[in-house]
Amino acid sequence: MSSGHIAPWEWGLFGVVVVSMIFIDLLAHRTKRGETKKAAYAWSIAWILVGLAFGFFVWLRHGSNTAQEYLGAYLIEKSLSLDNLFVFLVIFASLSVPENKQRRVLFWGIFGALVFRGLFIFLGLEAIERWNWVVYIFGAILLVAAWRVARRHPSEESDNKVVDWLEKRLPVTSEYEGKQFFKHVDGRWQATPLLIALIAIELSDVAFAIDSVPAALSVSHNLFVIYTSNVFAILGLRALYIALAKTVHELRYLHWGLAAVLAFAGLKMVLSEWVHVAPLVSVAIIVTCIGISVGLSVRARKRDALRKVVPREEQPRGGRQEEVHA
Repeated sequence: MSSGHIAPWEWGLFGVVVVSMIFIDLLAHRTKRGETKKAAYAWSIAWILVGLAFGFFVWLRHGSNTAQEYLGAYLIEKSLSLDNLFVFLVIFASLSVPENKQRRVLFWGIFGALVFRGLFIFLGLEAIERWNWVVYIFGAILLVAAWRVARRHPSEESDNKVVDWLEKRLPVTSEYEGKQFFKHVDGRWQATPLLIALIAIELSDVAFAIDSVPAALSVSHNLFVIYTSNVFAILGLRALYIALAKTVHELRYLHWGLAAVLAFAGLKMVLSEWVHVAPLVSVAIIVTCIGISVGLSVRARKRDALRKVVPREEQPRGGRQEEVHA
């Protein structure tokens, strides 16, 4: 397994940075009040800056090529994690989880994801080192995932199969006990909707990792690079969800950008024996795919808003006029 001659103190520094940021996050949100959208944006930016700053450290220690691999893996994970936001929305909506109780579920869900993601990355790198043909399997998985993501926008999902399965098999109460995961009802303990939401998020992330980890491995085979970039991308998910929960569904073309990123990563793995794509080129392609999909989504949203407020007789002439719905 490639480790790029990483010194033990570098892993230690990474651990100190992560634990410090988590502690500061917990300290900042120790009150029972819900997090404002403005604060969520601020925390999202803070997590991004910390992730990029660590990438700068990688550049100082291991050179530009390794830093480019870190940035590429970070951007892939950050981009694909947007798909997770839709899953969170569906899970919380199907369980009617109030906004002021969602942060606790997201925190523990994302914390658990760090453990599972580390296991997936380690096993993936071990498999590639032992059996070179595994890269073709990973590539095929990514191409199938790209086709699946392109077929349907995630916001069209109205329920979550994992939630339905859990509710049928676990003793669940519809009542809450503050922000606790269990409630004592009629002499026995029952799971609150928060526990169902937490388990559903953890299981969903395991399924999500099957796509995102091979995508990151298409950029680098360095354990330190892949894991640290994944961790910094994932840790900002809670704040990102709170910031974008009410608007992410309006990015109607985002799934095409995500599908393009997955397809690129899949082709890169399948063709890796014959075609070499520089890390910086990978970064440019990822940014372009997501940037175009988001740009087109914002443009479409503004166009729809304009059609609602501009009367038909005031619309430009000379072309086909579309009916404006109030």
